[in-house]
Amino acid sequence: MKKIIILLFLGVSLNAEETSSSLTRQKIEVMELKKELNNFYNEKEKEYQDRKKELENILTQIEKEKNQIKKLHDDNLQILKDIRNEVENKTAKIYNAMKAKNAAEIFDQMIDEGKIDDVFDIILKLKENNVTQIMKFLSVTNASIITQKLENYNIENEKKD
Repeated sequence: MKKIIILLFLGVSLNAEETSSSLTRQKIEVMELKKELNNFYNEKEKEYQDRKKELENILTQIEKEKNQIKKLHDDNLQILKDIRNEVENKTAKIYNAMKAKNAAEIFDQMIDEGKIDDVFDIILKLKENNVTQIMKFLSVTNASIITQKLENYNIENEKKD
């Protein structure tokens, strides 16, 4: 019986040592796995932060270029507006110097071609006395159209003021 108890005790202690060393190995493997996962996570986090910073830089650059394009567009619009004003002023000078009957004939022709807005823009730049003289020589229909546009223009300007 003593021999059986000693054998059992030796078997249990050997099995306990085996289980203990197995648990230690598993614990070491888990720690190594945890370390690898932490390294992997840190690596991916660094990649993410780098990509995020890169995208932020790209967005900043896009915003700068967008603002430059808008400024260039606005500058071009202003230049175009200045050119149009210069052309209208020169055109107004020409029509102010022209005989009213000749100007009216030209305006009638332009209106017949559908250029009523161009005629109206020119009339707005002319001296009031010249407009009155030109209106006398315009066809009744065209004079009526111009008169209506002038009334609407005056009403719109009063609303803005």
